[in-house]
Amino acid sequence: MTHDYDLFVIGAGSGGVRAARFAASFGARVAVAESRYLGGTCVNVGCVPKKLLVYGAHFPDDFEQAASYGWSLGAPQFDWPTLIANKNREIQRLNGIYRNLLVNSGVTLLEGHARLLGPHEVEVSGQRHSARHILIATGGWPQVPDIPGKELATTSNEVFFLEHLPKRVLVVGGGYIAVEFASIFHGMGAQTSLLYRGDLFLRGFDGAVRQHLKEELEKKGLDLQFNSDIERIERQADGSLLAVLKDGRQLPTDCVFYATGRRPMLDNLGLENTDVTLDEKGFVAVDENYRTGEPSILALGDVIGRVQLTPVALAEGMAVARQLFRPQEYRPVDYQNIPTAVFSLPNIATVGLSEEQARAGGYQVKVFESRFRPMKLTLTEQQERTLMKLVVDAQSDRVLGCHMVGPESGEIVQGLAVAIKAGATKQVFDETLGIHPTAAEEFVTMRVPVTR
Repeated sequence: MTHDYDLFVIGAGSGGVRAARFAASFGARVAVAESRYLGGTCVNVGCVPKKLLVYGAHFPDDFEQAASYGWSLGAPQFDWPTLIANKNREIQRLNGIYRNLLVNSGVTLLEGHARLLGPHEVEVSGQRHSARHILIATGGWPQVPDIPGKELATTSNEVFFLEHLPKRVLVVGGGYIAVEFASIFHGMGAQTSLLYRGDLFLRGFDGAVRQHLKEELEKKGLDLQFNSDIERIERQADGSLLAVLKDGRQLPTDCVFYATGRRPMLDNLGLENTDVTLDEKGFVAVDENYRTGEPSILALGDVIGRVQLTPVALAEGMAVARQLFRPQEYRPVDYQNIPTAVFSLPNIATVGLSEEQARAGGYQVKVFESRFRPMKLTLTEQQERTLMKLVVDAQSDRVLGCHMVGPESGEIVQGLAVAIKAGATKQVFDETLGIHPTAAEEFVTMRVPVTR
């Protein structure tokens, strides 16, 4: 059968664009349909704008530190609209780059909502297109619990476009997005509380990392309220909000920011016209080659719910393109030892197993930890401390996990992720000379294991 395209990609986010570009470079006829914005969540309402806001939120600390280094500064003034306008300009530039990447690769870009009509047919803006293969890469969407007043909540879709910085903010959630935005709002001067229904945030991260970050955030004055959850949100006469908690407390605020998870964005996608199925969590079910229950339809990225990170979606996009059009070059995505960062203030970065995961996996574990005040702060009154941690298999001496809380942790751990993936042992770390004086050298100078 002759089709209009060899590959039709639904969604122009990181994974979809990567698959489309490389499939086209392999000689395939490719189309991409996107109904919102080029670059997907990461570029528009995720990683990129969030990191820009994190930079902005860190400047109060920089100003305070500058005085101890001899710099005389006037009273700092922060203007939220300026930051948002500059952020918007940068995102528009990136949207243009994504457009050029697709068009210059020979990909047909269709701007409109795509709906599946069958195993090989897609409709966009009333026009039908046929394809030998279809790839679902529509990403995720913020979830807000079904509580009275949920329509008054702010999510990551809206927060980057607020006209003004709220004076009071309640951040709800215990994942990395919640922790990051609590740091952002607090750093920019908003009265900020983080509410989480559990005992401690960042479930799944190393226990020492979670506890250390809790202590550092509290030291900075961020209000952390664990074992707390909202029952309803009400609009007040003056336009402000009132959050009524399940324990009966009432918290007045100007913004309730929800970061309580994301669902796969499958609305009106036409899955019912195919044999595509969902798993028990509502994600698109795929096999090891990203094929759904409909052999001609594949899916990747946040819609399949494996590891919801941009670099993972990029790797999956490359794998799909190679599998379909350059099978001799196909390499499966390795989901082990994926490095990741949380851009809280201070930052977290981690790769490999946590201490808890290593012990649960049956390893005999040696743990090496170092906690110290960064050198940059020694001339200041700031008391922030850095945590560095290595989890080592006592039998093989292989480093199973590397964890850090502190300035530039993402930049440091990204380099160490190469060593972890290569199977470096603790002896290799010990025999590696450090760069002095840096914080990073601490990872190669820890000699005495922690006793539990």
